[in-house]
Amino acid sequence: MNSILLFDFDGTIALGDGPVLAYAQQVAAALGGDDTFVDVIRAVLTSADDDALDGYDAVRRVAETRGADATLLSTAYLASRAQLGTAEAPIDAPEGLADFLESVDAERILVTNAPAIRIVEALEALGLHGLFDRIVTGAGKPKGLEAVLAALPADARVLSIGDIWHNDLAPAHARGHATALIGGFSDPNATPTFRAAEFSTLVPQLEAWLRG
Repeated sequence: MNSILLFDFDGTIALGDGPVLAYAQQVAAALGGDDTFVDVIRAVLTSADDDALDGYDAVRRVAETRGADATLLSTAYLASRAQLGTAEAPIDAPEGLADFLESVDAERILVTNAPAIRIVEALEALGLHGLFDRIVTGAGKPKGLEAVLAALPADARVLSIGDIWHNDLAPAHARGHATALIGGFSDPNATPTFRAAEFSTLVPQLEAWLRG
């Protein structure tokens, strides 16, 4: 039976606040150079009490209170993605991920809501180039994940790995697949198969699952 691992990108295999802060800086500039906006976002990112889905959702929420509309946010986001993996939006790979992907006996699929902008370059910067069998960008999760799952072989063993329960894992859980929640913003509704603060501590659980 074929085993399939689905990985999220931002916050799962691409770590660090760099991309979110780049987004916040682009929003601040579009709002007329709001000097306090990025500082507010930094504070939110270090707060355990915020109820945002993730850093990008936090930027959106704060920006909307300052008059940002969907067009401004979309333009700012796309501008920030053009900086992905550069000094303006640095990212890091989780410890042990490259070794795990190289050794695993499973199909490895990257599924991200992000556009294709600089994804290949970002994977190279992370040391993960060539370690995914398929890359799905602009997935439109959570609904888009349902479409990805529906297209997989009916008899496949599937495990979805991500940092946002609602987007990355809930659709897989609803189909009876295994899920692994890593770090991320808390969600009281999350009921993952596995949970870990960091990928390195999740590896033994993933390896045990792959052994069946």
